[in-house]
Amino acid sequence: MTGSEEPGGRRGTRVGIADVRRLEDVVAAYRALDYRYGGGACRVAVEARLPGAVALLSDVTKTVVLARLCTAVADLYNLAGWTNFDQDRPAAALVAFGRALELAVEAGNDDLQANIRYRVGRLHLHYGAVDAALAEFARGREAALLAHSKLAQAILSANQAWAHAKKADVTEALAALRRAREEFAEAEGCEPSPWAAFFGRTDMAAMIGTVHAELAQVVDVRHGRDGIPALAEAVAGYPERMTRSRSLTLIWLATVHALDGDLDVATAVGAEAIELAGALRSPRTRQRLHSLSAAARRFPGNPAAREIADRIDDLEQRGR
Repeated sequence: MTGSEEPGGRRGTRVGIADVRRLEDVVAAYRALDYRYGGGACRVAVEARLPGAVALLSDVTKTVVLARLCTAVADLYNLAGWTNFDQDRPAAALVAFGRALELAVEAGNDDLQANIRYRVGRLHLHYGAVDAALAEFARGREAALLAHSKLAQAILSANQAWAHAKKADVTEALAALRRAREEFAEAEGCEPSPWAAFFGRTDMAAMIGTVHAELAQVVDVRHGRDGIPALAEAVAGYPERMTRSRSLTLIWLATVHALDGDLDVATAVGAEAIELAGALRSPRTRQRLHSLSAAARRFPGNPAAREIADRIDDLEQRGR
């Protein structure tokens, strides 16, 4: 940052593109920590950056810089919301997402607005407020359409499919999933925004498997069998830097096998899922293990099923 001293010791600053790029790099670095180690690895650091980032907004003189800076600060708040959500702090997360949305609107960035709406919807979905999640996903799709972003549309459609699956609406879930796949295919070759870059082929496969796994839980186990290839593809495709995503997908894969009574496979897959979840600083991931535990407890007389449930119980005890 450049500038000269003004009376009273305040620097007369001129915030430029270089300053914005530095902030964007900071957000990217923290986001990488979140993906690999969980929100607990960076939430405090992200929140500590917020006051300084906001202060930059008052020192911008060029409109083009202001729009990009608003976007960068909005995405920092977006990440603060996500890491709070991952840390099981929903109230703090919603406050941060609200501020992120205000700044994204100020920046005129429809693509980022779509992403924030997606993340708010995921929070609602995690805590069982499915209708609230669907409302956010719908608003997100509106923003994605305004942004002409097929990738953002695919993300929102895939998550709408998951929400409909939670409501046991097979027709709507599969229709939204088909739309997501079409939109994702149309997005191929387009440069993704940094907040949406996570959603590549592997994450699309994970969402396909997730929707089928959810339907297996609430409708019929046969839907889980349809999702196994996609879940296996996602598990194989996630690199080490995406540890949390790999763990969450392993949980679904183990759950589907447990629901189908394939308990030896469920135990083997579940062991890796539990190990990764235990290493992550992500209460949200450990909470997802409840679905695997519930599936295993359907077979109280089976030693493999008891082993799964006992391992999850042990992890919960260590986390208290």
